Formats: sequence, structure tokens, C-alpha cells
Amino acid sequence: MTYTVGMYLADRLAQIGLKHHFAVAGDYNLVLLDQLLTNGDMKQIYCCNELNCGFSAEGYARSNGAAAAVVTFSVGAISAMNAIGGAYAENLPVILISGSPNSNDYGTGHILHHTIGKDDYSYQLEMVRHVTCAAESITDAASAPAKIDHVIRTALRESKPAYLEIACNIAGAECERPGPFSALHAAARPDLESLTASVQASLDWLKDRERVVILVGSKLRAAHAQKHAVELADRLGCAVTIMAAAKSFFPETHAGFRGLYWGEVSDPGAQELVEGADAIICLAPVFNDYATVGWRAWPKGENVLLADKDQITVAGQSFSGFTLREFLTELAKVAPEKTATRDSTKAPRLEIPVAASDARLTNDEMARQLQGLITSNTTLTAETGDSWFNAARMHLPDGAKVEFEMQWGHIGWSVPSTFGNAVASPDRRHVLLVGDGSFQLTAQEVAQMVRYELPVIIFLVNNRGYVIEIAIHDGPYNYIKNWDYAALVEAFNAGDGHALGLKAATGAELEAAISKALDNKKGPTLIECSIQTDDCTKKLVEWGKRVAAANSRKPQVV
Repeated sequence: MTYTVGMYLADRLAQIGLKHHFAVAGDYNLVLLDQLLTNGDMKQIYCCNELNCGFSAEGYARSNGAAAAVVTFSVGAISAMNAIGGAYAENLPVILISGSPNSNDYGTGHILHHTIGKDDYSYQLEMVRHVTCAAESITDAASAPAKIDHVIRTALRESKPAYLEIACNIAGAECERPGPFSALHAAARPDLESLTASVQASLDWLKDRERVVILVGSKLRAAHAQKHAVELADRLGCAVTIMAAAKSFFPETHAGFRGLYWGEVSDPGAQELVEGADAIICLAPVFNDYATVGWRAWPKGENVLLADKDQITVAGQSFSGFTLREFLTELAKVAPEKTATRDSTKAPRLEIPVAASDARLTNDEMARQLQGLITSNTTLTAETGDSWFNAARMHLPDGAKVEFEMQWGHIGWSVPSTFGNAVASPDRRHVLLVGDGSFQLTAQEVAQMVRYELPVIIFLVNNRGYVIEIAIHDGPYNYIKNWDYAALVEAFNAGDGHALGLKAATGAELEAAISKALDNKKGPTLIECSIQTDDCTKKLVEWGKRVAAANSRKPQVV
């Protein structure tokens, strides 16, 4: 059999650990899809549209460490770019692969379908460069191996998405075979002088400070430094707090864990702890307007050590040339013991009282029963909105995972992302918490959960509107046409599926629905939880006011 460009790509994707790739077919990628199918180590997983395909790959990368999505030119790739922008914002190495026009058409002046009607087809490559760390167009077989390796290697090193564009007549063209794939994972050697200096500067900074707190940020996973953060916390013996987007990135059973820091909407005691510290070690944070509650909770100044993915800033100096993982490893060997913040505080414990079983279902009762589903083998994906705040108050046993998309914040992201995550880790219990407005954007991907018999448990919060937007700035545009969400599942089953669509308007009904969901092993279970529109966490309301105030600042007069 002739060895082809498509086979080379398939081998490289399998070598980096992909057991699946996601796809939506189109005439420019059909030969490529055929070539990818020749690799027996990967399965081809199909999605309803290209946006969902990108988000499914993003969810797969959250669990697997990398992912690939294959789409067609222009009409497919431009749609998928939305999800790739999310992968860039959330630091996830997703390889977006687009079929493209026949190489013989480049430079001929031909106007082709699936284009914007111009004879220059380079616009897609120019667009995607803004949301990827590497982008290559392949119009000849000879250059394909080097370009494919460059794109994959860069995505893995930077934990960012990357892009490949392969002409439709090149995917099946003969190509050389790949060499060892170890080069794709090879890491640059650290600058030992800079690393040593950064550790010494950190020790000097810590020397006379007693109220030390670690604040864990959402880029810690992308830096592959989660266990190294635990090692530093063990060495220092100090209190540890997390930012909201880093929920589950640090073990909540750790002796030093003291909850979530989020300004005025922090866990009890966490705001006072962080803002009263004389040393805040910020590990891979993202301080955007949402995370800082409208710029009100942003640790700055001489009391802050900022340890980013590839740069350390402490005491007015910046150090680079090494990874966060390497810095934490070395600092954990020599850091002094600083136990004051841990010894003087306790871990928060938020208890939700049990509601009467026949009372109307409330947001609190829904969250209480959701807590009962969280085990060490659970992945909880929480959609933008009040789902953030409900997921944030879950108590997590070791091994439990929470997935947010707090930087990109694309409503509807969670449905295809959960699908992709469940494909990557079918041995885990996957629970999705999503509002009705968000669900309407990407509901189609529940059909793929049915197709691949994935037992995802979906809490569909039917409160008849975009409650997060209502909290920030209300108006008639925040209210939606209601659906019969539970009945929609039967349409997705179409006679041969095994999904369940259930309704819950009381605590007893929700309890019964959860029991049925746990018994359903051959498909998703959607539980339509009906609550009042104004029934949400108090923290969402408080947070929404602060964000609205930041959004409504008047222009500065020059």
C-alpha cells in the first residue's frame, strides 16, 4: 500500500496519544478522512456541525491532553475557529485540520465553491493564525512531514491549538514515513543560571514574610505542574486557595486547602485570608475581569510572587528560560516552612439544607442533590452562568474533576465539550450542568451522545432565560422560547437510541430521575430541572453587579 500524507498525519496523531479524532465531512476533506481511517489505532468520531466538532475536540483535550478536529475548507473551518479561539483562551492543544482546494487551482484565478468568491485562498490561513500557535498550508507532499511535525510539536509545547491545511489532492499523495516521535515531545533545556536566580530571589522574598498563601490559577494544568504545586504546598505548610477557573486543579482534601478566592464572592474566610497575606504566591493565574470581579480582586504589589507558565516575577525582577514545573520543583526542595496561615484557619464547608421532598424544586436543592453524584471518578462540566457558582460550591473528593470555560465564556460550549470529554474518558462518570439558553445553541450534540452510547447525566436548568445576563444587565433579549427539553431526547433516540428524557419540578422527582440516570448505562439522561427564573445563587447576583459596574464605566475624558 502506498504510504500517504494522510497516513503520516494519522500516525503522528496516534503517536501523541490520540485514540480518536473528531470530524465533519466535506468534499475538500473526504480523501483525507479516508486516509485517517487506515490507522487502526484511532477511531473517527462524527459531530453535527463544525462548531460542535471544535468544542468536542476541546473537551477531548481537557481529558486526554491533546485532540484533533477535521473539517472542510472555509464553510467548515471558519465555523470551527470559534471553538479554536476557545481552545487558545483555555490553553488546550487542539489540532484543527482543514481540507483545502486542489493544489492545481492555486494561482490560476479560479473561483471555487466554499470560498468567499475570490481567487486567493489564503484568507483562511491568515485568519486562523490569530487563534493558533502554529499554522501551515500543505500543497505538496514533500513538505508535508516537516509541516505536520512543526504544527504538532508547537501545540504540545505551548499547550495551544494549531492548524493544518491540506490540499484535497495531496492527502492521498505518496509521502515518506515518520521517524521517531520522541522529537515531538522533546522539551527545551532550562537555563540553569536563570532558574537558580529565580529560586534564590523567591527565598529572599519569603524570608521575613509569615502570612504566606498560595493562589492556584487556571493555567496550572496547561503547565503540567499540578503535582508540583502540591509539593510546594507540602514544603511551605501554608494555606492554599484556588481561583474559580482552577476548581479541581488542587486537591480539596489537602491539609492546607482553604477554598476558593473570588473577591466578594469567595468561600467563607478566603477573601480575608488572601487579602490579609504578606506573601501571595500566584501559580499560573488569569486575572481577567470575570476572575477579578470587575477588577476588584486582583493581587498586585510587592507582596505578590507571580509564577506564570514560563516566567517568574518576584521583588521587581522577572526570570525566564525555564518552565513553571521546573521552578516549583526546585523551590519545593529549599522553601522555608511557613505554617501561620494554615494553622490559624480551617477549610470551608458549605452545607446546603435539605428541602421538603414535595416542595417546588429550587436551585439550592438541585445543587445539594448534584453534590451526591460527585465521586472521585466524576467529571463535572459546568456551563457559563450560574452553573459556575453551583459547581464552585461542590466539595470534591480526590480525583474528581471540574471543567469550566471562564476565559472564552462561549455559552453552549459545555454540551459538545462534555461529549468529547466522555469519548476520551468513558470510564468516568460525566455530569453536565447547563442552562436552557446555553443548551439551545449546541443541543444537537446530545444526538452524538446517543449515537456513541455515552451515559452522560445532564442537569438541564430550565429557568427560561439567560440568568447570567439578567444578573449583569437585564432586558427583553435575555428571555428565550421555551422547549420541551425532556421530549427532545426522544427525537434524538429516533427509535434505536437509549437516552432518557426526564422532568423534575420537586426534590422527590429529581431524586427519582437521578436514580434512573444512574441505571441508564447505554446513553445520556437529560433531567429537565424546572426552577423559577429569579432563583439563582446569591453569589451570581453579587458578582453580576460588580461586572456590570465595570462594563458601564464612563469613557475617560482626554
